[in-house]
Amino acid sequence: MLYERSGGLVGHRLLGVPTLLLRTTGARTGRTRTNALVYAKDCDRYVVVASNGGADQAPGWLHNLRDNPSAEIQIGRQRHPATAEILGPEAPDYARLWRVVNENNSGRYDAYQARTQRPIPVVTLTPQA
Repeated sequence: MLYERSGGLVGHRLLGVPTLLLRTTGARTGRTRTNALVYAKDCDRYVVVASNGGADQAPGWLHNLRDNPSAEIQIGRQRHPATAEILGPEAPDYARLWRVVNENNSGRYDAYQARTQRPIPVVTLTPQA
């Protein structure tokens, strides 16, 4: 992926939306896994959506974060260790965060949710000092 190969010089605004690199540890393999994800900023947190394009199966990175919420995020050239929190529709802040990240992504997440019966989680990524 160009974002990763360029060290973050290219790819942050992939297709006109802000994109970060999320590095998780594989739950089965223990290997580092990297995914480019659209994000929105919420105070000091970054918000991503585990949509998997509206597929019935959640993305692998979500499974990895359930197993180990410690991750690394890269925004442009800046890398930060981060802690993930997975929020389902029952979480008090879910609806607000969904709106924020959905609007940031031109309503695509609403379209993805319409494709699947599974509730799509929102994930907050809080950088660590």
